[in-house]
Amino acid sequence: MFFSLAVTKHNNMKRILVAAAILSVTCLHAQLTVTPNGGNKKATVGERIGLTDVTIHYDRPGVKGREGKIWGDLIQAGYNDLGFGNTTKAPWRAGSNENTTIEFSTPVMIEGQPLPAGKYAFFIAYDANECTLIFSKNSSSWGSFFYNPAEDALRVKVKPVSTDKSVEWLKYEFTNEKTASATVNLQWEKLAIPFTISVDLPATQVASFRSELQTDKGFLWESWAQAAQWCAENNTNLEQALVWTDTAVSTNFGGDRSFQAWSAKAQVLDKLGRADDAASVMKKALPFGNEFEVHQYGRQLMAQKKYQQAVEVFKYNYQAHPNSFTTLAGLTRGYSAAGNYSEALKYAQLALPLAPNGPNKAMIENAIEKLKQGKDFN
Repeated sequence: MFFSLAVTKHNNMKRILVAAAILSVTCLHAQLTVTPNGGNKKATVGERIGLTDVTIHYDRPGVKGREGKIWGDLIQAGYNDLGFGNTTKAPWRAGSNENTTIEFSTPVMIEGQPLPAGKYAFFIAYDANECTLIFSKNSSSWGSFFYNPAEDALRVKVKPVSTDKSVEWLKYEFTNEKTASATVNLQWEKLAIPFTISVDLPATQVASFRSELQTDKGFLWESWAQAAQWCAENNTNLEQALVWTDTAVSTNFGGDRSFQAWSAKAQVLDKLGRADDAASVMKKALPFGNEFEVHQYGRQLMAQKKYQQAVEVFKYNYQAHPNSFTTLAGLTRGYSAAGNYSEALKYAQLALPLAPNGPNKAMIENAIEKLKQGKDFN
């Protein structure tokens, strides 16, 4: 009987302790989601610059009738004692409530200064003439109450800009977007604080290629050719691109019978100054090209002012597709560019009845008229 009572008391105590623990946890997590303190707004803004994702998380305070009292008053100049935390010299948190954070998926340049990929707390030491932007490696502390300059990853100085139109709710906006750069503008009341983010697009693109080519995409010759062609078109990492073309034209994935794969290799060789090797490679490519691909190659040679080579390519295409408007038009263009107007006229007259539409017919009619006058129509 005594044993039974003891067990009962023990079980009751166990239940009380478990209930207390549950109550404690419940109290810790029972707060409901509400709007930020002071009626401020939460916001996220992001942009892709090149291949780099830039994301800013921030809280948006409002002017709320405090016109003329924001900059230099509510947002004090320099570093200040906020009355809490472990520092007496804290910059502004560049927003309200939680600290503002900015994240970069790759290394970037801020106002021309390098900053590694990562997530940073973003602070501003405001000054009417020149603001100091601070990117801190400590992105998890609340606001700037625990700011420590030893955790700074980067500081840059920028000039604030007065604006005519007042912005009620603080906002970050991407402007002046270009392929490899953009300007971020912090705007509030009648002031903007702009800073430029730029990326090394060739470096990030090639790094992306290297990573993707190690995935299942690396089992496709098209991937290797695409990476190499991009490098050729942007005149970067050409030696690496040439290695990639060797994989593209190998027998492993079928690229050895692809005009595009061989063409990519030729482009890289040409950019490396190996024109004879490029021409030799294109001779290998021709049997694998369709009518349009070979025609476009001839047009590329014309654009490079390699007119006699272009004529030879157009001849090859005509022999493979003798009754085609495309190949006849190609010979017309090639011979005209090379100055052989009588041959160009012959093929223009053959092409005219095969013109597939009005614009093509008008083009050939114009060619015939000029060629009769002994003029190049290209």
